[in-house]
This record gives sequence, structure tokens and C-alpha cells, in this order.
Amino acid sequence: MIRITDILDKAQSYLSAEEVEMIQKAYVFSASVHQGQVRLSGEPYLTHPMEVAGILVDLKLDAATILTGILHDTVEDTVATIEQIEEAFGKEVAFLVDGLTKIGKITFGSQVEKQAENFRKMMLAMSSDIRILLVRLADRVHNMRTLEFQTAEKQQYIAKETLDLYAPLANRLGINWMKVELEDLAFRYLDYETYNELAKRVAKKKQQREKYTNEVKTIIKREMDGFGLQGEVEGRAKHFYSIYRKMEEQNLDFDDVYDLTAFRLILDSDKEKECYEALSMVHALWKPVPGRFKDYIAMPKANHYRSLHTTVIGPYGERVEIQIRTRAMHEWAEGGIAAHWRYKEKRAELGEDDEQIRKLRELLETQQELKNPREFMSNLKLALFPDEVYVFTPRGDVQSFPRGATPIDFAYGIHTDIGNQCIGAKVNRAIVPLKYQLRNGDTVEIITQAGHHPSKDWLKYVVTSKAIAKIKSWVKVEERTKSVALGRELLEKEFRKNHLKFNQLIKSEEMKKLYEEYSVAALDDLLALIGYGRVSAKRIVHQFLPETDRAAGEDTTTKIRTRTSEQAPVGISLTGIEDVMVRFAKCCNPIPGDEIVGYISRGRGISIHTTLCPKARDMDPERLVDVQWSIKEKHTYPVDMRVVCRDKKGILAEVSSVISSMDTNISRAEITTKPDIEAVLDFRIDVNDLNQFNQIVSGIKKLKDVIYVERVRKQ
Repeated sequence: MIRITDILDKAQSYLSAEEVEMIQKAYVFSASVHQGQVRLSGEPYLTHPMEVAGILVDLKLDAATILTGILHDTVEDTVATIEQIEEAFGKEVAFLVDGLTKIGKITFGSQVEKQAENFRKMMLAMSSDIRILLVRLADRVHNMRTLEFQTAEKQQYIAKETLDLYAPLANRLGINWMKVELEDLAFRYLDYETYNELAKRVAKKKQQREKYTNEVKTIIKREMDGFGLQGEVEGRAKHFYSIYRKMEEQNLDFDDVYDLTAFRLILDSDKEKECYEALSMVHALWKPVPGRFKDYIAMPKANHYRSLHTTVIGPYGERVEIQIRTRAMHEWAEGGIAAHWRYKEKRAELGEDDEQIRKLRELLETQQELKNPREFMSNLKLALFPDEVYVFTPRGDVQSFPRGATPIDFAYGIHTDIGNQCIGAKVNRAIVPLKYQLRNGDTVEIITQAGHHPSKDWLKYVVTSKAIAKIKSWVKVEERTKSVALGRELLEKEFRKNHLKFNQLIKSEEMKKLYEEYSVAALDDLLALIGYGRVSAKRIVHQFLPETDRAAGEDTTTKIRTRTSEQAPVGISLTGIEDVMVRFAKCCNPIPGDEIVGYISRGRGISIHTTLCPKARDMDPERLVDVQWSIKEKHTYPVDMRVVCRDKKGILAEVSSVISSMDTNISRAEITTKPDIEAVLDFRIDVNDLNQFNQIVSGIKKLKDVIYVERVRKQ
């Protein structure tokens, strides 16, 4: 456990005596209100806020942020109040602590809704002060370091959330060490077997890599001295998650991953030209690998990261990745905004760090427009994972977009109206399809037409969260208009069938009571629900029937409900939906353990998809409903799996043997061989749940000649 003296020693190196004294006061206050509380590890609860404060002081953040780290759980978890915090530590600290107070006391309908609202609150608070996000990240780092004391289910949930959202947020803020640690910790809990195997193999090569690293560093340092370049050379092993991703993305075996070590040239000079001199020195020393040079100095990343990256064929023919940067660039690369953020009461102009915060706020403000929690989280994840391309406007301004972006993304990046009215695009003065993927150096010009509207098909090939949000917003309005019209038609028909006057009864008090029952504000909202299929027109009209007819109707409804419930697939429970048929979507074949979502399709009931299903991205969010697994008896579910392996005699028998040993049936098998001595084995197997499937995958991966195994989902 970190001690208060450790924090105070570090703080006094850059804070005033009064501020250090205030940190001591916060420690006493926190110790007092948290007295008697313990963490799941059995340690006193105070260890957590102290560790969070320790991370913040290592980042050299201001006194208010460190005070917030010590006090961040006092209002939520103890009898302390915001008023007490304000009185003892001032308005600024009270504001930051209040911004960090979680919303766990509010009850939500689903875990996704709760997660979305937590992030909404964090983003809104961050819009006022970025320090709130920095404290939340430090809080997550320590929680991940102590995740072993949580249940297995919570470990999976927290680790996935960390990998999907917190690590990318740390990356967007440029805090590299935090991103790396969060990724590796999350990887460890999400796939411990793979993580452990990778750790063992890296450790086995450690001595050999260290010898090679020292040799390369000595050569580079000797050349730097010859060129008169002052600075240091670092050689660090890549973190486990980055190695794992490279193996997965490029279908490599561990032994085929050569650049396990990344080298950095950190120059003492603040002159950018010396970075390019160092680059020419490296390229004169070893041959560069074509297509592996990136200039992040001329065109920085979205998080303001700046460096030159190159890969060369180094000693003994091994590929060597080298990064070249100045000392100032290195400080930003490791600490990001935390390394440069300065709080002043009056600042006349924006600095680089302020500009970065502005960009992040813009990115997050786009997400705030999304009301559906599942859509909000999906778009937020997309927005936080940019692998960028740089293109030019006709005026020569540089714009950055995620890899895979199209002219439509570019159009929405300029302005929403330009995106909505886009009818075509020119790239490098030539007309291109709207689904053309932008490349580095392209000059893009958008052709617009007044009165033109977005197409739902655009969602198939846009990648920026802003474009997705704006197109879906337009489609939603169009879908709602159609649903209101359909709902009106269905309701009028049902009223006529029962000899009731529609125009008269829609203005009655009984109808207003129905608004409250279905949580809607107006008639159009209710009609939309009927049109979407969420509410039955029969059930609405049922409320206006005489008592005798109503009783007869209830008997019929009960019969219908009993019959239709038998059609629903086993193991699914619905939230707030009745009288509908439920079926599993064949595009993704959900199995128990998958995260799932229901989609109301007109006339075909509710189809169950996995949240990762490619088709789920294009679905109208208004028709999505929360569904859960509810397994009472064991059943089997079909799942498609692909095994890519070396084409050797007996490999099919080996793979089939692993599947059979798990008491699993193979309902379909298809084998294809490739010219490069590889075989592709496609299976459809019947499993009980995701855990059984993962065990099968794990068993197959252990076979010597297997290259990789994946679950197949239809596009």
C-alpha cells in the first residue's frame, strides 16, 4: 500500500507548501469517513483512494485533482456530503468530486443502459473539466490491478468495458503507459489461457531478446555520436496485448512475430529537423522496409502523438521497429494531456493540449445526441478506435479520418448539411463511388444537391461515429413517420371493427390514461409504438370495450398468449413485450453466453441477434428490445466455426477428435485446401453455451498444426 508520506514527498517537488498541507488534510478526512470499511481483498478501503492519488501525483497533476483522487468515493460510499467537501476543500474540489459521483444508486432496466448512463455522466462532466476523466481513469487502473478479488462474471464485464472504452480513452488523451497497462490487464482476464501462454513464450525468449536489444542500441548510439546527435536510445519489449493483436490480425504464429522489441531514439534537441537527420542515419545504416514508414511529426495522430516510425532490416536479417522523437514529443507520448495540462484562471489562447481536449469534446458531443443506450455505447466504441488516414480538402487543409472512411464520412466531417445533401464525390479530380475508401494523400471534393437526403444504404460503408449518428437520426425520423402512419391505420381499423369512433375516443380521458401506462407524451408516440410492433392495436381498443366484451377478450388474449409463448425458443426472456413470436437469427446463431439483443420485425415477431452481429449495426434502434438468456434446461445451439491449419495427413481426424471429446455433435463439415499448403476446415457444431464453445476452441488451438480458430458470422 502506498503511504501518505510517499504522496506528500512527490507532491512537494512541484506543489506549494499550502497545497501539500491540504493533501494531508484530505487524507485525514478520507481516513475518518472510510474508517471500518474494507475492500474485497480484505484491505482497508482507504488503500483505494490512496493508490488513485498516487497515480495522479505520478502524472504531476494539480493539487485539486490529487485532492479529488483522495476524496472521490467519500460522497458515494460514506455519510460525507458535497457540502462538507466544499466547506473543507473549496468549490473546485467539490465540483470535481460531484462530477465523479457514480449513478449506481439509480435503478436501470439493463446493464447496457446503466453503462451508457455512467458514460454519459462522465462525458458531460468532462465537458466542464477534463480532470474528472483523468481521475476516473486512475480509478479504473487501480481497480484493474485488484480485479482478482471480484467474481469471474464481474471480472469479464469490467475487463471488457476497460478494453472497449477506458483503454481507448487513455489513448485519446495520449497517456500511453496507462493505455498499455489497461490493455494488458484486461487481456489477462478476458483470455487468461492465451495471455499466460504468450507470457511464457515471451519469457523464454527474454535472454535472447535482451542480448539482441543491447547490440542494436550500441550500434545506434555509436552512429548518433558520429552524426553529432545528442540523446538516448531505448529498447522495450512490446506489451502482450499488442503482440496478441498482431498475431490475430496477420494470422501469425508467435515464432513468426519478429519485432517483439521497439526501439526509441529520444533526442535532447527540440528541433524537428534533427529527427529527420536521425531517420536518414538509420536508413543509411539498415535497409528500410517498404510501406513501413510513418511521419507523425508532419501529420500528428488524433491524440497529438508526434514521432517518426520506421521499420528496417536490422542485424541478422531481423525486422526492427524504430521510433524517433524529441524529448518534448516523448513526454507527450507517455503522459499525453496529463504531461502538459496547466490550470490557469485566465488563458488568452488555446494551446496544443486545449485543442486536443476540444477535439475530444466534439467527438463526445456527437454521441450525446443518441438516446438509445445500446446505440450510444456502440458508436462511442467506434469513435474511440481511430486508425487514421490523412486527406486534403480542395483548399489544401489536412483532415484525418479513421481507416476505411469514405467520401460520405468526409462530407459529414465538414458539415451535417453537406453530408445530408451529398450526391457524389471527386477524389484527385476524378469521380469516385461514395463507398470508395479514402487513402493517405487523397484530395477530396464533395458534390451536393439541395433537397437531397441520406440513404439507409450509406450505413453499410460509413465508419465515423458522426456520419453514423447523423444518418441514423435521419432514417429514424423517416421510419417514425412511416410507423406513425401504419400505427394510425391499424388502430383506426381495429376501432372500426369494434364499432367505435376513432376521432372521438382519441381525445378522451381513457386515452390519456393509456399515455401514462405506455410512458408516452402524445398520440403520435403511441401510434409509433403500434407501428413498430411494440404495442398491439387490439390491446388499446380493448380498454374502450364494454365490460362484458372486455372479459371475453381477456379469455381470447390468454389463449393467444399461451399458444404464442410455446413458439418462442427456449432460454429467452423478454422485457416488457408480450404476445410475440421469438426466433434466433441465422446470420449470427446466438448461443447462451453471447450478449444478445432483440429486433422487432413487422409480421415476423422478434429476432434474437448477438450484439456483434454485422446486421445489428444497421438496425433501427427504435425496434431494439432488451432480451436475456433464461436457461432452465440444457439445449444445444448451432454455431459455425472455422479452423485454418497446415494441410497435413490426419489433421481433420485430430480436430474432429477434440470436438467429439467435448461431447459435441458435428452437424456439418466442409474442407478446402489452399496452394500455400494450408487447409480451411469449416464446421457447424451443436453446443450448450459459449463456455463449451470456448473450451473447444482452446483445445483445437493446442494442436501443433493449427494456425488459428475463429467463430464465423455471416455478413
